[in-house]
Amino acid sequence: MRSRFISATSAAAMALALSMTSKPVIAQVTSAQTTKVSARSSMPRTPDGHPDLQGTYDLATMTPFERLPGDPPFLTKEQADKLRKAEIDRRTADKGKVDPNKRAEVGGDKTPGKTYFEILEKAGGGAVGGYDRLWLNQGSNFMMVDGQIRTSIVVDPPDGHVPPMNAAAKKRGANRYGLPTSDAGEDTNVDEAARAAAVARGEYDNPEQRPLSERCLLGFGSTSGPPALPDYFYNDLHQIVQTPDSIMILSEMIHDARIVRMNAEHLPKNIRRWMGDSVGHWDGDTLVIDTTNFTDKTRYHGSTADLHVVERLKRLDAKTLLYRFTIEDANTWDRPWSGEMAWPATDQPMYEYACQEGNYALGDVLRGARLQESGAGAGKPQH
Repeated sequence: MRSRFISATSAAAMALALSMTSKPVIAQVTSAQTTKVSARSSMPRTPDGHPDLQGTYDLATMTPFERLPGDPPFLTKEQADKLRKAEIDRRTADKGKVDPNKRAEVGGDKTPGKTYFEILEKAGGGAVGGYDRLWLNQGSNFMMVDGQIRTSIVVDPPDGHVPPMNAAAKKRGANRYGLPTSDAGEDTNVDEAARAAAVARGEYDNPEQRPLSERCLLGFGSTSGPPALPDYFYNDLHQIVQTPDSIMILSEMIHDARIVRMNAEHLPKNIRRWMGDSVGHWDGDTLVIDTTNFTDKTRYHGSTADLHVVERLKRLDAKTLLYRFTIEDANTWDRPWSGEMAWPATDQPMYEYACQEGNYALGDVLRGARLQESGAGAGKPQH
């Protein structure tokens, strides 16, 4: 389920998609214009005159989504280089030699993590079915925007943290872990009281009650968007294909394809979608995407079906886009909040994420729950 591979069919499909991609068109300078070519006129554009945002972008980064305790808003180059070297040294400490008897290093190790990625890796799975580093393809650089080395993707509030949930969200238990959301999955390291609460909620009764990523519907960590974010593990590529009427944003993780309808009206409110209804327009050279009509099952950070996401994409240079998003849901937060990150272009291919074809875990989870209920699993180790 978790491996990346490409088949002959997916290779042909990808080649077809790339062949349909409009090639950049450089705007021409007429005799009536100044001889000095401005940044705007030299920007790659599609035949309809809008900036060409097409390409494949790698969202992998060492910058956390929220700022870590004690970190400043920005890092100096020296600080970033030191942290980067320490993290790379940690990842390569075994010099590529993996002892098959110690492959639970990522997940299953419950000692406290010392760095952001070490904490993530320790939460990445249990002794059975956990990740080891052979599976990971993490970022190796901190994100830089406006010449600043950022310590969080969240930029508003200025403290780099998602605002606290309001009273309405707390009342409905929006911060409860283990529900079928797009950005959270089952915590395999929870204590027995939390596990018993999950059983009481019926989270192991039916496939529909398992997390969306576990069911191969949406990528975990909000990789599918909106907002489109890194997952800090692997499969962080996103591809943009652009036409005058529609823009597609394809996520490598669980191959989610989001279609942005340009200059359109939102669907009626009774029509709900996993990734919402995305409508776009151009604000000068910035693509603005307004998304509403979410389902009540894609509770991003505990939000409701009234979630409203506005994304802004613009080209910074030939190899970089600037991505900014604003989140709003009065049922969950008392104020909107925003994040920002650079999308660097990459020439790496996007691989098919054959999730459904190898999704043995979902059936095994439910079979294991039935075994426990029957009492046949009593006294046996549970993972």
